[in-house]
Amino acid sequence: MALPTYASPLEKIWHYAYLAICAAIFFFLIAPIVVVIPLSFNAEPYFTFTEKMLSFDPEGYSMRWYNSLLTFGMTNPGAPKDLSWWADAWQNAKWIKAAKSSIIIGFFSTILATVLGTLAALGLSRPEMPFRRVIMAVLISPMIVPIIITATGMFFFYSNPCAPLSWIGLNPSCGKLAGTYLGVILAHATLGIPFVIITVTATLIGFDQSLARAAASLGANPRTTFFRIIMPLILPGVISGALFAFVTSFDEVVAVLFIAGPDQQTIPRQMWNGIREQISPAILAVATLLVIFSIALLATVEMLRRRSERLRGITPH
Repeated sequence: MALPTYASPLEKIWHYAYLAICAAIFFFLIAPIVVVIPLSFNAEPYFTFTEKMLSFDPEGYSMRWYNSLLTFGMTNPGAPKDLSWWADAWQNAKWIKAAKSSIIIGFFSTILATVLGTLAALGLSRPEMPFRRVIMAVLISPMIVPIIITATGMFFFYSNPCAPLSWIGLNPSCGKLAGTYLGVILAHATLGIPFVIITVTATLIGFDQSLARAAASLGANPRTTFFRIIMPLILPGVISGALFAFVTSFDEVVAVLFIAGPDQQTIPRQMWNGIREQISPAILAVATLLVIFSIALLATVEMLRRRSERLRGITPH
């Protein structure tokens, strides 16, 4: 943005100082992410730039760590790459198994968080809803409370879900949720619901309630009004919340360490184990892929935000 011709010398100094501060903050935030990308192509098993990399020697760069994502854990990684090789990778490669677990857990936890979060946001958006502030504070508390405290509480509760019933004299037999896929999905849904509530609530702020009243006056029942009038207008916010919930699940490691069993090996947990047990630049390759994945999701969220503003008659900016 160009400065106006009437700007004083002090205003010009502040303008360029402001740009320099913004550039420094941007560099501080983006530098750790950018550094990971070239290091993932290191031909040597190091986490630092080698002399060949600094001199841009092609021999200093390699795809070996991306290839190791497919071969690590395979029974016969040196076999010809035919259908049996790919079947071996699909069944036994640790990173692929972790990716499958992350996608399965993220998918179902996102659906659960989106449905419950959208219903909660619709209820909280109604002016006659009592104790809205208190309920909102409780529902978004997993976002505010330190994750270590939330994960600890989930671990004790999921180890014996029926324990609270014993306080009122009931002693039913319950299977524990800790160490199961269902337990991890419920935990990730709990952590994702606040993001859905916030995004859908923000979308409902610009929603014209007279549209729902007009639909009701024309004979539409509540279900028709929701699916034909309300849902199309809040859909960008619902999808944005779902994406945030999925990213939260895909990135979560603390709750997984507390609740998951040996079979629920997600990508963040596999990265954690790799740092503890086997230091390998393959972690950098995974980090690079996750950065690309996150950029794609952020671009999707931005497009949905612009679409939501156009639907509400707001000029996108």
